Formats: sequence, C-alpha cells, structure tokens
Amino acid sequence: MADTKRILLAKMGLDCHDTGVITVAQKLREAGYEVIYLGLHNNADQVVKAAVEEAADAIGISFLSGQHMTQVRKLMDRLAASGLDLPVLCGGVIPADDVAELRRVGVAEVVVPGASSAEFLEVFERVLGVRAA
Repeated sequence: MADTKRILLAKMGLDCHDTGVITVAQKLREAGYEVIYLGLHNNADQVVKAAVEEAADAIGISFLSGQHMTQVRKLMDRLAASGLDLPVLCGGVIPADDVAELRRVGVAEVVVPGASSAEFLEVFERVLGVRAA
C-alpha cells in the first residue's frame, strides 16, 4: 500500500480469548497494514487514548464474551466525546441479531463468525478506501 494504514486492534472488557484477533492482526500485517494490538482487558478510554497516540486510521474490536453491545456503546461515546472520527470495525462472535444495532450506534462494519481472511480483508479495504498489497 502506498499510504500504509494503521489499524488499532483491541479486546475490551473481561474477554480473554484472543486467538482470533491475533490471527486477524497477522493477516492484516501480511496484507500491508500496520497493526497495533493493545491486547486483552482494555476499556473505552484506553482504546481512544491509544488511537490518538498511535495515529490510527481505524479501530478493530474483537469479542467472544457477549459484552459487545455494552463495550461498543462505551467506545462510541468516548470517541464522540473526544471528537475523534475513526471507523470502528467489530468482529468475533457477534450474533446476527446484533449487527443492525451495532451499525446504528456507529460501527462501520461487523465481521461475522465464519468470515474468511479474504472476506475480512475486503471489509477493511472497503472501510478504509484502500486496496491491500
């Protein structure tokens, strides 16, 4: 990619299952993105602070714990309060019934369970308006 995009990835709340997000991070790196992975147990303030400090172009949040609705609302509120206008992408185990509500609160895209590497890379490309290497 001519203009390397920086993607901030994080797990929020008490969720401690990070195999999926680590795989996503590796696939994004292989596609030419710069990835900053915050690791486990982040709160909304930590994610927003890191997004500013790292000059992120997008935020990707992964959930397995079922806390996605609560945590995403907090994150979107903190982003709005900070004046930061970044696309937020969610993935992990997100029930199909929750996708519309996540989009309603401002999530740019939701990567549903079972998405292939090619599918989630296409989502990032579309949201960021770039073509991966």
